[in-house]
Amino acid sequence: VQLQASGGGLVQPGGSLRLSCKLSGFTSNYYAIAWFRQAPGKGREEVSCISSSGVSLHYANSVKGRFTISRDGAKNTVDLQMNNLRSEDTAVYYCAGDYGLPCPRARYDFWGQGTQVTVSS
Repeated sequence: VQLQASGGGLVQPGGSLRLSCKLSGFTSNYYAIAWFRQAPGKGREEVSCISSSGVSLHYANSVKGRFTISRDGAKNTVDLQMNNLRSEDTAVYYCAGDYGLPCPRARYDFWGQGTQVTVSS
């Protein structure tokens, strides 16, 4: 299984970015994908997750109403649309995945590389 994250960058407060996690190698149609972030000096936070069926869907309280996770079956990606970005959203964002539908979960076995999101004026 390989996960490849992209889409980070520098944006002003109040702006938007869209992150994409390209999936490959899953041998089952049942899996869950999550977006995590880690800011300097802070622990890792699970921002959002979605199951391949779409039944499981979760957002951290810190991003509810601003971030939207979605699956694109044709492109085989899981995207994170981030609106109304704040300085506290600055972090390295990672996508992670594992077999099985439930999310969020305590452990994901597959991780992509990080993509930097910087929110600053």
